[in-house]
Amino acid sequence: MRPTSRRDFLKYSTRTIAALSSAATFSHTARGEHAKRDTANDKIVFGVIGLGGRGRDLSAGFARLDDAEVAYLCDVDLDRVGDFPDTIAREQGGRTPKVVQDMRRIYDDPDVDAVVIATCDHWHALAAVWACQAGKDVYVEKPPSHNIWEGRKMVEAARKYNRVVQAGTQNRSAPYIHEAAEYIRSGRLGEAPLVKVYNLKPGGPFRVPEDSPQPEGLDYDMYLGPAPSRPFNEAHFHSGWKKFWAYSGGDLADDGIHQLDIARLLVGDPAYPKAVNCSGGKLAFNDEREVPDTQVLSFEYENAVVTFELTQYTPYMQKTPDRIRMSDEFPAWRLNATRIEVYGSRGLMYVGRHGGGWQVVTSDERVKEQAPGRMENERHRRNFLECVRSREKPNADIEIGHLSAVMVHLGNIGVRLGGRRLVIDPQSERIVGDAEADALVKRVYRDPYVVPETV
Repeated sequence: MRPTSRRDFLKYSTRTIAALSSAATFSHTARGEHAKRDTANDKIVFGVIGLGGRGRDLSAGFARLDDAEVAYLCDVDLDRVGDFPDTIAREQGGRTPKVVQDMRRIYDDPDVDAVVIATCDHWHALAAVWACQAGKDVYVEKPPSHNIWEGRKMVEAARKYNRVVQAGTQNRSAPYIHEAAEYIRSGRLGEAPLVKVYNLKPGGPFRVPEDSPQPEGLDYDMYLGPAPSRPFNEAHFHSGWKKFWAYSGGDLADDGIHQLDIARLLVGDPAYPKAVNCSGGKLAFNDEREVPDTQVLSFEYENAVVTFELTQYTPYMQKTPDRIRMSDEFPAWRLNATRIEVYGSRGLMYVGRHGGGWQVVTSDERVKEQAPGRMENERHRRNFLECVRSREKPNADIEIGHLSAVMVHLGNIGVRLGGRRLVIDPQSERIVGDAEADALVKRVYRDPYVVPETV
């Protein structure tokens, strides 16, 4: 019977956790040796970790697929769960997922094949490493990592334990994005050494309230995880964690990574920029956020320069509307908040993110070539399922996601230090000639939530 009140729900969840705690304690060695069962003719069984907007969307998306089943829902905040298990049960023929607070209970279950990690960004890497060690395949939301060093550890864990790890940069599964890249490679756009990426959003001042008592039903220590210990504050929790370096990389990491990932694909997927020039900060609002509200980056590659511009104060800029994302229409490019522009010698290409297609225009604003495009969330999920079965690398393999996230992390390091030109060593993934910047390649982890040196 499902709980009908918050108090009943807490009792229900406590019983669930207690029952599961009788399972073997999570062991890196034991879980790393876990042999994956044959899923050729079975449903792929999932646990979903983190029940914010993305976690709920992914839970429902996988539950709707005939060959997948969501067996667990996990969130450190039990109050956030509500009646969501019933929603998932309706999507998957009445099978109600179990509710847990500690993700390790999912990793201990040998019947679970894969996990979706949709936690705050600072948990992505450790949760993914634990999952790989437990023999689980992983779908990890963007950005895959909180910093450069732990992103590489995610790649190492995926390879060491032979895990399929898909980053949630779903444009990699959109055919129109690859069509745009092929158009550029064919030479029909001419030489194209300049790509401009935009992430121009509305926003307002951010304020931090006084610290307050920890809510009932919240495992706050687990929520903080690798981040520094601090008293509970709502601004550091659901309402504002993306505004602090301890948990996030700001809107560059939260949203801009999608456009940067597309841009990297369009210029041929180079591994690392030769250098990145960074500027910006809190220029629009004198508020209490740590991340910038204005940010301009320039990534130098062998044959191209990719620029990135971010705002958090421009209400006239809007993301591509849903009606365009799922149709053959094109956005109004000039006020499109998340567009990519490729400046070729034979025309200017506009590319949409999450649908919107692409168009090539000439000097008289005539559309020379175009292709519509749809948002491909389901295609990205299906690609993950196919690769769990085939053991092939997915469209957004963790190494692809990591290399795009490196752009994010470099851009944030430079801005955090007041504006820097940074050079990365492609062999070590360390910053050359700037010890202060290099110190931010890795975070200080809080015991026991530590990404290990050897995964």
